Amino acid sequence: MKPHNAQQHTIVALVNDRPGVLARVASLFRRRGFNIASLAVGASEQEGLSRLTFVVTGDQYTVEQATAHLDKLIDVVKVSNISNEDAVARELALIKVRATPSNRSEILEMANLFRAKVVDVGARSLVVEITGEEDKIDALYDLLRPFGILELMRTGRVAMVRGKAAGNISDDVGSDSVVIGRNGRIADLASAVPGHYEGV
Repeated sequence: MKPHNAQQHTIVALVNDRPGVLARVASLFRRRGFNIASLAVGASEQEGLSRLTFVVTGDQYTVEQATAHLDKLIDVVKVSNISNEDAVARELALIKVRATPSNRSEILEMANLFRAKVVDVGARSLVVEITGEEDKIDALYDLLRPFGILELMRTGRVAMVRGKAAGNISDDVGSDSVVIGRNGRIADLASAVPGHYEGV
């Protein structure tokens, strides 16, 4: 059970794509007694850099201190705590559920209700793919549980700060002040006209 003053924080870090970076980041939070609830890692829009999205539990002050220490790691280019920002957050889950000829149509109906997809049909099971916020995935899981959950895989949260209403691409939180175009050149946002970016 979490302490009453503890909450989940979403932290996004842009890091060099090198061996051992993930271990050093995880070790920093482990040493400070944080439980990493979820961790998602993937390539970023910049070659040679990866973006990490991880969710940790702790009080605001301690997480801010840990984030500040994380920012000092040599392979960390930028880190942001976007917990209090207006952000888009999604998670992907694959749920393998026991299915029989008598209940298969009911499971398919539930999947359609949640805009989930059936990506595998076996003689005794179905694999359902669902994308959305954690609450949505939890709700479908709870509905499917009486049929018998055989296996569950979840990616963990990925999150991105929403664009501003004024049309800005970079909000300077959890993102970078450059845009990498299709030709690999860096677009200069400061001098670019809204809707058109050099190199894009």
